[in-house]
Amino acid sequence: MERPELPLPQLHAFVVLAEELHFGHAAARLGIAQPPLSQQIRRLEDKVGHALFSREPGRVTLTPAGRELLPAARRVLTDLADGLAAARAIGSGRSGRLRIGFAASLALTVLPGLLRTFRQRFPGVGLDIREMTTAPQLAALHDKTIDIGLLREPPATETELEFRTVLSEPFVAVLPAGHTLATRRTVHVAQLADSPFVLLPRSVGPRLHDQITGLCTAAGFIPQVAQHAVEWQTVCALVETGLGVSLAPASIRRIRLKGVAFRGIDPSTARTRVAVAWRKNDPNPLVTHLLATVIQEGD
Repeated sequence: MERPELPLPQLHAFVVLAEELHFGHAAARLGIAQPPLSQQIRRLEDKVGHALFSREPGRVTLTPAGRELLPAARRVLTDLADGLAAARAIGSGRSGRLRIGFAASLALTVLPGLLRTFRQRFPGVGLDIREMTTAPQLAALHDKTIDIGLLREPPATETELEFRTVLSEPFVAVLPAGHTLATRRTVHVAQLADSPFVLLPRSVGPRLHDQITGLCTAAGFIPQVAQHAVEWQTVCALVETGLGVSLAPASIRRIRLKGVAFRGIDPSTARTRVAVAWRKNDPNPLVTHLLATVIQEGD
């Protein structure tokens, strides 16, 4: 059975008249003359098939049908008002949910300040924060399972995604505290040639992996990988056990392990880039707001 169309202006007029029980007062409250108000009520009564008001000289009262309709009419108008407010908030980016992927090491650098500023500016927006390495973030952006990515070393060419550099940072050597090179202030990459390495697998961050192995190649050797680890905290923990050494972004020095020494490297000009990534022409206003926050934090 087809449901009747909701006569919203008529419901509004009905609720106001039910509250005022006076055509003159109700018309003034609605900002219309009495005849149009009477017409609205008549049209609604025609749809219902029964009188909603008892009209007597000097007195207007609700009929049983009117009393039955009133709470439903109020719910409809309230739900509509709430829905419109919610739609406006979503459309303007003042509410909703933003899905953000981030590389774990960024929790040691840009992520806390960025999220704190964003939450202060947009307290009505829910954040879905997902720890992901670079390659899974790129896939999730393409699959539209995240809206924003914070990653290291974005790909050089990409047709569907945009990138903006957030920061760049140098590399450090990650050594067991008892390593002979741990006594030095700076380590030349070539001095690591005889040590086994603990590295991220290339599959989770191809460009970062290639940067690190490229530093070794430029220093005259191919790193002998003893162990792979997906997260930098795990890399550091494995270095602490003596399984090998590593080269890593300088921010991981904030991972404090007694058995690990972090040392600057030569060449000191080598740097790794952190970028924010998003889909081109994404209409989501929350993405625009976060990008504006990234720019603000970088100024």
